[in-house]
Amino acid sequence: MKPRDRDRPGPGPRTESRTTTGNGSGRRGFSMSGSSAGSSPTNRKPRGAPDLERSGRAGPVSGNAAGGPSEIHRVAPYGANQRVDAYLSRYLTQHSRSEWQRLIETGIVTLNGALSRPSARLSEGDRIEIRPVATFSMLTPDPSIILEVVYEDSSIVIINKPAGLVVHPAPGHQTGTLVHALLARFPELQDPTGSQRPGIIHRLDKDTSGLMVVGKTVEAITVVQEAMQKSEVVKRYRLLLLGNIEEDQAVIDVPIGRDPANRQRMAAHANGRTAKTEFTVLDRLDGYTYVEATLSSGRTHQLRVHFAYIHHPVAGDRTYGSGRGPAGLNRQFVHSCELILVSPATKEHLRLTSVLPDDLDIVLQNLRNEERPAETDLAPQLYSAPSEEYAPTLSQSSDVN
Repeated sequence: MKPRDRDRPGPGPRTESRTTTGNGSGRRGFSMSGSSAGSSPTNRKPRGAPDLERSGRAGPVSGNAAGGPSEIHRVAPYGANQRVDAYLSRYLTQHSRSEWQRLIETGIVTLNGALSRPSARLSEGDRIEIRPVATFSMLTPDPSIILEVVYEDSSIVIINKPAGLVVHPAPGHQTGTLVHALLARFPELQDPTGSQRPGIIHRLDKDTSGLMVVGKTVEAITVVQEAMQKSEVVKRYRLLLLGNIEEDQAVIDVPIGRDPANRQRMAAHANGRTAKTEFTVLDRLDGYTYVEATLSSGRTHQLRVHFAYIHHPVAGDRTYGSGRGPAGLNRQFVHSCELILVSPATKEHLRLTSVLPDDLDIVLQNLRNEERPAETDLAPQLYSAPSEEYAPTLSQSSDVN
């Protein structure tokens, strides 16, 4: 009898099934219900694919799992030395290879009871477990949204976000977001677990324009987020503030937390999370100060909260200021102008810049055409944390000059 070629599909690995209960220690938490990632009544196995056998044994899974079958695959001899993602996409075709990669990276698929990488090589008898995946509706890509990509490699994408574009789906903004545009341009970002924020590493407010980095893989997202936590990623912004700041340079080192009086707002708070903003005055105008700010942390609304705390709220900000601004300003004057980071894939040191968009540039030039106050040359100032448990930010009705 002619021996079977090792690369030719054989009778398939032995496959077990077990009911999932409880929570485990996966890399991410998901609300899981419905059908298993490894089986679907609408998908037929390809010729030569592994046969599925079920034993009904129970055990814990990673993530927040609801009851449901978990498939256990035993790797046959012909699967030896194959990448785990290639093996799964070849024999279990209900997911593409990129989708299997995300399921592996998020801990839905494990190898020999442990988290793995898509590139891991298999050995005969290895145990692949596929946990249940929630039956979320997938996001629909929207190619009509214009997306300006300023840099791309195999790990990250850096875009220049326009003002008025919400980053990801949220109540009141279920469609027409940056994520929908990203999925149209980069379909591999679609997350088979139904994530509403695929690729998102950090956010910009709806009315903030400028540079923003997106991760193509779970590994890249983790690497960049860890670099941000270590202050190894430089993020610079241009802002127009109400009033005239006397110092040429200053540091605002004030914790930020949820506003106890309004949970939809943030506030300077002694018990909040550490937040530090450094800024340099670029220009002093009639009733306004134009600054460049650098973040060494990334708290929600950090710049807007910090500048409101020192009584110089962002021009046009209706949440932490009065909303007052120069003629022609129709949004908050905040622009992400520079990103400096290391690419997780190429290890190249990247420095990306974005010029001020036309709507903000026109406002600034109109102010500069007016008479300016005399320049000052003062030493840098340090703004300390609030001494009380809670230091309220400016109310919406306040008007600071």
